Amino acid sequence: MTHEIQQLMQNLRLPGMRAAYEGIISAKNLHSIGNDELLNLLLQAEWDERENAKANRRLQNARFRMRASMEEVDFFSPRGLDKTRLLRFTDGSFLKHAESILITGPTGVGKSYIASALGHLACQLGYKVNYFIAQKLFAMLRMSKADESYIRQIRKLEKQDLLIIDDFGMQPLDEMSRMMLLEIIEDRHQKSSTIIASQLPVEKWHDVIGESTVADAILDRLVHTSHRIELSGESMRKKKKSIILKH
Repeated sequence: MTHEIQQLMQNLRLPGMRAAYEGIISAKNLHSIGNDELLNLLLQAEWDERENAKANRRLQNARFRMRASMEEVDFFSPRGLDKTRLLRFTDGSFLKHAESILITGPTGVGKSYIASALGHLACQLGYKVNYFIAQKLFAMLRMSKADESYIRQIRKLEKQDLLIIDDFGMQPLDEMSRMMLLEIIEDRHQKSSTIIASQLPVEKWHDVIGESTVADAILDRLVHTSHRIELSGESMRKKKKSIILKH
């Protein structure tokens, strides 16, 4: 009978339930568990399996550059990071309210890691996320105009609960890029969250975007309704390299 049950679970594609059932059999606990408790354990195991599988698919679809988690964020290095403020984001309320986050600071202070950690958190909470390096995002959209898939790509971005744009402002935007950025921000304004990480302080973004009218339109929709994380200090990568060399 045990083998038949396991086979049925496999045929019905219930891997979580089957693994839990096999664990109970191996521990020889089957007869000590009541029917209701057993059913609850098996259903919960299957639920957890499916939720984990969905979270893993969201993580794959996000295309993060690195693995990151809020639990691993370094709050000890002197870089102006407010622990209490950052941890407020872990309840996901900024996503629920379609609020954005702007992360700025010099190279190596952990902007990309924090942005990615918040993105991983969003995936775990059930939100759809896309991560892009700014220049790769604009390059992808530029190519999509050439093969006539631009509208589809823009709609895909619009459907993301969280869009992360990393390394923004590494070079000034040309006319096409600034208009694409305006369309992205306009589509997402008050509907879904955006995280932008940049080496440049927000005050210099106007110059990077260029063309005053477009820059005003983008920043008006982005800056005044966003949370700001402003980092400072020495590159953490240089510090780690220095410690390794000393040892």
